[in-house]
Amino acid sequence: MPLSRRAILTGAAVGGGLFVGWYLWPRHYSAPLIAGEDEYGFGGWLTIGKDGVVTVAVPQLEMGQGVTTLLPQIVAVELGADWRQIAVQPVPPSGAQPNIPLAAKWAPLWSSIPSLADEPGDMLAGRFARDHAFSATADGTTLAAYEQPVREAAAAARAMLAMVAAKRWGTDWEQCEVEGGLVQFGKRTLRFGDLAEEAATMRAPDPAPLRPDPPAERPVGEDDDSVDTLFPRLDLPSKIDGSMIFAGDVRLPDLVFAAIAHGPIGMQELVGYDAKTVKKIRGLVGVVKHKRWIAAVASNSWQAQKALKALRPRFSGPGAVGTEKLEQVLTTAARGEGETILSFGDPDSQLQQGAAGATYYIAPALHAAIETASATARLSDGRLELWIASQAPEAARAAAGEAVGLSPDKVVLYPLEAGGSFDARLEKQHAIEVAQIAKAIGKPVQLTWSRAEESRMVPPRTPVAIALTASLGQGDSLTPSAWRARLACPATVREFGERLFDNATPEAAMERAAGKADPLACEGALPPYAIPNVAIEHVPVTLSLPTARLRGNAAAYTAFATECFIDELAARAARNPLLYRMEMLGQQPRLVEVLRRAAQIGEWGAGDGGTGEGMAVVRMDAVGDPQRAGGGRIACIAEARAGGSGFEVERLIAVVDIGRIVNLDLARQQIEGGLMFGLALARGSSAVWHRGMPSPARLGAMGLPGLADTPDMTIEFVSSDAPPFDPGELGVAVAPPAIANALYAATGKRFRRLPLMETVA
Repeated sequence: MPLSRRAILTGAAVGGGLFVGWYLWPRHYSAPLIAGEDEYGFGGWLTIGKDGVVTVAVPQLEMGQGVTTLLPQIVAVELGADWRQIAVQPVPPSGAQPNIPLAAKWAPLWSSIPSLADEPGDMLAGRFARDHAFSATADGTTLAAYEQPVREAAAAARAMLAMVAAKRWGTDWEQCEVEGGLVQFGKRTLRFGDLAEEAATMRAPDPAPLRPDPPAERPVGEDDDSVDTLFPRLDLPSKIDGSMIFAGDVRLPDLVFAAIAHGPIGMQELVGYDAKTVKKIRGLVGVVKHKRWIAAVASNSWQAQKALKALRPRFSGPGAVGTEKLEQVLTTAARGEGETILSFGDPDSQLQQGAAGATYYIAPALHAAIETASATARLSDGRLELWIASQAPEAARAAAGEAVGLSPDKVVLYPLEAGGSFDARLEKQHAIEVAQIAKAIGKPVQLTWSRAEESRMVPPRTPVAIALTASLGQGDSLTPSAWRARLACPATVREFGERLFDNATPEAAMERAAGKADPLACEGALPPYAIPNVAIEHVPVTLSLPTARLRGNAAAYTAFATECFIDELAARAARNPLLYRMEMLGQQPRLVEVLRRAAQIGEWGAGDGGTGEGMAVVRMDAVGDPQRAGGGRIACIAEARAGGSGFEVERLIAVVDIGRIVNLDLARQQIEGGLMFGLALARGSSAVWHRGMPSPARLGAMGLPGLADTPDMTIEFVSSDAPPFDPGELGVAVAPPAIANALYAATGKRFRRLPLMETVA
């Protein structure tokens, strides 16, 4: 169902909202979901109206991944509701709905003693997440954080509805069945809407009576495309007809529009602008100056952009950031000594003689979401209202308030959906700026960054050079007996953490993180193969370019290097790349299965030169899974060929194991989107910086694939009872190395750079 205006507005009220008859709920938190007229609340996670509509709270940002379908689906199944009666409502951050698994994973970014808080069950992680209303959307933690709480809330509500019906019928509530939006006993039935008011006053059972099995959809047959989900996306109709409200769609009385220009990266200050020329522009409301930016405010966005151009702002000088020698700096650093992140066996002695080696360079990558940063702010009577799509809404709320001298309790955040993000909306600079502009102008203001400003102000994924060395064992197999991965890059995740948790400027964040080892920046560097001696090292490199997270994160660039190097080792050993991998995956049956099936579907042969076929496998571990029993696995076969000045990918075959699949259609969409995102990283998505300015700064020049570049895709899922894993980043990580290896098979040249623009013999 589309989000209504009421749903957006009432979901963010400050304070208020009493929990009725919910004795287990933490009473010192305000209700994140407030029941409206003729609606009744059940535990802050759902309301049921007299009309039978069940509205589900979603504390995560919908940015295309389908979370506003996934969590409501879990509620519908556990509650016994008809999917046609389900509505969804995004809610503002609340300590009642914390993302504890993500807080635990990111403990090194906020805790001085991360070892005491780096597991989801640690008390400190839970306390931090609740006290800071930490509900950030990242790292595929939605199911890990929220599946159990929403199941328990729905199960309790189901029991409470059954209690009321049973009382009316004079029977035990445990004898009632709840399905399809009805409570049934024999031939008697009652609708949810007839029971909700009284049910909301009942005492919920403790523990909540969960159904025996959690929600799951299994692939049937060889062709997964023949299987349709019973739970189609709730947000799809409104996105198709244009009624979905994004940040740039908000309209308020007396709303004005702002266009902004920032100085080049490198602490540049505003030193002048043409004040006279801008006065002639009709509709101009005002000009707002800041130390490092200037904004023109007008009655419409076109006039605001026109005024900004006429201002011709001048900054103190060219930025200090240039990336002309970045690859050389990082590849040189990767040959030096690093700080050990992980080590087992005796890799040092094993790698002293006869080791094979290669260095891979991954250029900085832009996020390039369709929707650029946008936010609307209204400051009146000492209260700031903020309409924004944010992956870290509480951090954005606090930063915006601080920018105008208000405490967080004086800031109301109205959560909106994002037109893409890829982790760009973890940043909050535009929230700060729109608040400052609203304060200066005295009217509600909508700020939207241009594409050029988005490219300039959202830090790219870190550039990194990865030097890999391996010692090949004896005998016929020549599989690695020792492995070293040395990553040269900034402490990029620490840098991001300084911006997110301490509200540091990009420059201050870089300074605080400089020189520190960063295990999260090396995530995924441990190969999934059985190698007895391994060392993972980080060489912290200080750059003048701010860096950030991007979809796939560290696992995407470490997988590129690992899987390309494995292919090189297979060629060195004169082995079939498939059999070479299979031999080292004996202890990884789930990886063996996805690789076997992908090779079967792709009719993999000997992997000889000229075939244009390449493969890659990736394993991603689940958050808080020290035994590595969960997580996701994917194998990809790519068919590619060189053409003109670039290459063409004709086919991508992916077999995926993500454990229990909650929604098969969403999972397929995420894999397809991830593969296309990975193709975009292989083709382009990058930029160079000269005198503090990125180039290119427009989507059309970033080398992104269009519809004509979309390969034929075959995606198959493996039925599994393992814990569920978010599939959103698997395709991102596996596509680039599979494509690079396919191009080697087609051309005989190795591709050790991402994007795949330069080759080595």
